[in-house]
Amino acid sequence: MAVEKIEPGAPESQSADLRAENLARLKALFPELVTERQLDGRTVPAVNVDVLKSLVGDSTVTDADEKYGLNWHGKRAARQLALTPSTGTLRPCRDESVDWDTTQNLMIEGDNLEVLKLLQKSYAGKVKLIYIDPPYNTGKDFVYPDNFQDSIKNYLELTGQVEGGRKIASNTEASGRFHTDWLSMIYPRLLIARNLLRADGVVLISIDDREKASLKFACNEVFGEENFVGTIIWKGATDNNPTRIAIEHEYLLCYSRDKDSVDGVWKNSSEDAKEALLKEYVRLKAMLGSDVESIQAELRGFIKVHREALAAVTHYDRVDENGVYTGSRKVHNPKPGGYVYDVPHPTTKRPCVPPVNGYRYPEPRMLELIEAKRILFGEDDSQIVQIKEYLEDYEGKLSSVVHLDSRTGSNELNAMFGVQKLFSNPKPVALLRSLFEFIAKPGDLVLDFFAGSGTTAQAVMELNRADGKNRRYVLVQLPERLSPEDKDQKVGAAFCSQIGKPLTIAELTKERLRRAGQRLRELEPALVGDVGFRVFKLDSSNLKNWASTSAGLEQSLLDHLDHIDPDRTDADLLYELLLKLGLDLCVPIQTRVVANKPIHAIGGGVLIACLDKLITPGESEPLALGVVEWRKELDPAGDVTCVFRDSAFENDVAKTNLAAILEQHGIAKVRSL
Repeated sequence: MAVEKIEPGAPESQSADLRAENLARLKALFPELVTERQLDGRTVPAVNVDVLKSLVGDSTVTDADEKYGLNWHGKRAARQLALTPSTGTLRPCRDESVDWDTTQNLMIEGDNLEVLKLLQKSYAGKVKLIYIDPPYNTGKDFVYPDNFQDSIKNYLELTGQVEGGRKIASNTEASGRFHTDWLSMIYPRLLIARNLLRADGVVLISIDDREKASLKFACNEVFGEENFVGTIIWKGATDNNPTRIAIEHEYLLCYSRDKDSVDGVWKNSSEDAKEALLKEYVRLKAMLGSDVESIQAELRGFIKVHREALAAVTHYDRVDENGVYTGSRKVHNPKPGGYVYDVPHPTTKRPCVPPVNGYRYPEPRMLELIEAKRILFGEDDSQIVQIKEYLEDYEGKLSSVVHLDSRTGSNELNAMFGVQKLFSNPKPVALLRSLFEFIAKPGDLVLDFFAGSGTTAQAVMELNRADGKNRRYVLVQLPERLSPEDKDQKVGAAFCSQIGKPLTIAELTKERLRRAGQRLRELEPALVGDVGFRVFKLDSSNLKNWASTSAGLEQSLLDHLDHIDPDRTDADLLYELLLKLGLDLCVPIQTRVVANKPIHAIGGGVLIACLDKLITPGESEPLALGVVEWRKELDPAGDVTCVFRDSAFENDVAKTNLAAILEQHGIAKVRSL
C-alpha cells in the first residue's frame, strides 16, 4: 500500500465542498438527475434540467425574472461565494488563550465567511443556537472582505497582515447599492451558518428597521418561511433615527432549522425556572452557611433574608421576596383615558412624574402592587414608575417584547474596562442571557460570528455559573483595525495601546472575555465552570499552493519539494488536520515519544500524526510498530487515519515499509503532507 499525499486541492486540504455535497444528496434521492459534462477539458458532474422537469413537472421549474421572492444585483455571486470551499486554516494561539488545556470555548479571529466555511466539517449539525448582531446598514463602509478570487489574501490585506491594503467601497444611499451591498454581505453567511445548526437549532438575528424587511425575505429563503418562529422586539434600544420619530426599539428575528423538531424540544416552562432556582438555592445554602432545613417550604423566606447575597452571587441581577425578576416595563396607559392619581416616591415623598395618558391600573390595584413590592421606583421622583416582570410571568413562552434599557450594555463595559464608550451600543448581558436561558440547555453549543464586544460569551458563562452546567460558545470576530483618529474608535484604540495589544476590535473582544471570566471567579472562588477560551486566527493554509509561472517554473518546482510553509509549527499543522478531517478544535491531544520521535493521538486515536522532519528506513519499522501499539491501547471507535510529513521520508524504502506495516495491522488510511 502506498502513502497517499495530500495535495493542494484535495478534499483534505480545504473546507467542505458544499456544492459536491448538494449534488451527492440529489443523486442519492434521484440518481437519474445527475449526469456529466465537459468543462475546460475536465469531466464534471451536472444536473439535467430536462430530467428535473420530468420529475417535478414543467410548471414547477422556472428561471423567469418575474417571480415571488427577494432578488438583487449580486445575489448569484453571493450564493457562489458561499459554495466556494476555503483553503485557509485556523492557527492556534495558546499564549492569548485562557485555560487552553481544559476549556471547550473558542474565540476565532478572522473573516467570518471564511471561518464558517472552515468550521463546516467539524461542527456541521452541532450548533443549538446562533445569535448574531451584524453591522446595521447605516450607509457606512463595510469591512468584510468578500473577494471571490482570493478571499484569504484579501482578508490578510484588509486587516494589515500583509502589504497591499484594499480600498473599501462606499455604501452610501446615493450609491444605488445601499441595500444590495448589505444583502450580498449577509446572505452567504446565513447560507453557510444554516448547515451548522442542529435539527432543533435556532438562529436569532438582531436588526433595525432599515434592513428588517430584506433580512426577513433572505431568512425565509435560507431557512424556509415555515421555520419562522417569531419576532422579538427589544424596547429600550438607543434612538438612532434622524427623522421626527424616535425609534427606541430593535428586532430579533427568530428562525429554526426545523420547526417541527424545535416545537418538541425548545421549552422553558415556569416549572423549569423553579427547578433552576431551587438548585441555585441548594448551592448557595452551603456557601452562605444557612441553617434552613426545608428548601421548598423556606425558599421565599430564604430569598428575603439573603436578598443582597443572592443578587451578588447569582446570575440574576434582581432578587426579592417574591422571587427573581428579570426586567420591568412602564405602567402607563398606552392610550388616552388611563387612571390619574399621585404615586408618592418612597424616598422623596413627592409624587412621581405621572404618565401622559395616566396609569394602566386603578389606584387600589397600584397600592396592592406597591404593597407587594412589585413596583420599581427610580432614584427620585423624576421617573415614571415601572412594574417588575418575574421568571414565572410567561408560561413556557418568550415574550415578544423585552423591556431593557440599552444603556445597561454600555454601563457594564464601562465598569469592566474603566473607560467610557469603548463600544457603540453593545447589547446588555441580561438581554442575551434571558434569551439563551430559554433556548440553550446544558451541553449546547452557542455560536456568534459577529462577536463584537463579546456579550454572547459572557451571557453563556453566567448561565453556566448559575446552574453548574457546560454550555459552550464559539465566537468569531474580524480583527478590524481601530483608528486613533476616528471619534468612534479612538477610545478602543487608546485602550489597546494601554494594554500593549494590537489596535483591533478582536483584541477588545478577547480582553472582555478575560475580564468577564476573572470577575466570575472573584465572585465565586470555588467556581468550577469553564470561563476559559482557545484563541485561533484565520490564515492561509500551511500547505503552499502550486503557483508556478512560466518565468519562475524552475524555482516553483524547487520550492514545492516540501509544500509545507516553513514558518508554521507542528501545532499549526495538527489543527489544520483537525479542521480538514472534521474533528472538534477542543478535542484532546495526547503526545508520546516512539522511536525518538514525538507522535500525537487526537480524539482518542481517530487521528495519529508524526510530524518529525526525518524518518530513515531503519526508523520506519519501530515507528510503525509504536503507532500500532498505541492504537491498540487507545482502541478508538472507527477507522484510524495516520499522517506524516512527505518530505520526512529519507527515501521510498522508508515510506513503503512504514505503510506496509501499518496496513498489516489494520491501519489503511495513511496520508502524507
